[in-house]
Amino acid sequence: MKYASCPFAAGFIYIIATTNVFAINALETQQLEQLDTQTRLEQRCDIEAMERLHKDTKWSPDKVLAYAYSDPKTGHHSIKAEGAAFRAKGKWYHLSYNCIAEDNHITIKSFDYKIGKLIPRKNWEKHYLVP
Repeated sequence: MKYASCPFAAGFIYIIATTNVFAINALETQQLEQLDTQTRLEQRCDIEAMERLHKDTKWSPDKVLAYAYSDPKTGHHSIKAEGAAFRAKGKWYHLSYNCIAEDNHITIKSFDYKIGKLIPRKNWEKHYLVP
């Protein structure tokens, strides 16, 4: 099952990715708080993935999809996304991550990730990966 895209959420992720890469600010927190708790968790974990990739590595990601290759496994306060992908510098790469949040689904308690191989362009459309 692929997640339905919410225009507000998609716009929000874009805003986060193009403004403050290392930490969410008060406005972004307010925007997250307007989302239902599960969507907030999904969005916050995707944001955390972009923040960590940008901070910890040479990548400058502008998009993360938790569901690119498989549906993430979600708990009440956690997401395990083994089939995720991220876009950096116009190319897509495999990604897996585990994200655990506080009750508010804004504060991240723990996050670990692993970067995989480059995804060939011929596979992008099948997995909802856009240039």
